[in-house]
Amino acid sequence: MNKAYLLTGSNMGDRENQLATAQILIQQECGKIMKSSSIYETAAWGKTDQPSFLNQALFLETTLSANQLMNSLLKIEEIMGRTRKEKYGPRFIDIDILLFNHEIHSEPFLKLPHPELQNRRFALLPLAELAPKLIHPVLHKNIKELLKICIDTLDVKKYS
Repeated sequence: MNKAYLLTGSNMGDRENQLATAQILIQQECGKIMKSSSIYETAAWGKTDQPSFLNQALFLETTLSANQLMNSLLKIEEIMGRTRKEKYGPRFIDIDILLFNHEIHSEPFLKLPHPELQNRRFALLPLAELAPKLIHPVLHKNIKELLKICIDTLDVKKYS
């Protein structure tokens, strides 16, 4: 069984419902969600003139390969209304693979671990809630250590 850590995010429409719908579709199409983090709210990263995001990390067990999982997640995003018009633009749903087993991929379609993970507090904080001692296969530091040295200063707070 493959182990994947995902990050879901939404800043359009009913953000909470978008995350919940994504979880249902991921369970139906990709595998079993073993754990999910709290939901966090964060100001938009990269393109700041848009609504804030809700983000949640998920721990997934799947029989899919990393490439198959990526394809399935892209289909889920499309089903949920994601369009890719502008980089870092607003979106109903965004689903990223942060880590997949201890695999390293450097293909145009699939880069693992997620190349910006260590630079994004909004990804590290929920991931640290699920797996603080998980080792980044390239940087050889655990998630808790990466969070401590992360240079991202955006405020990330638990959403209630």
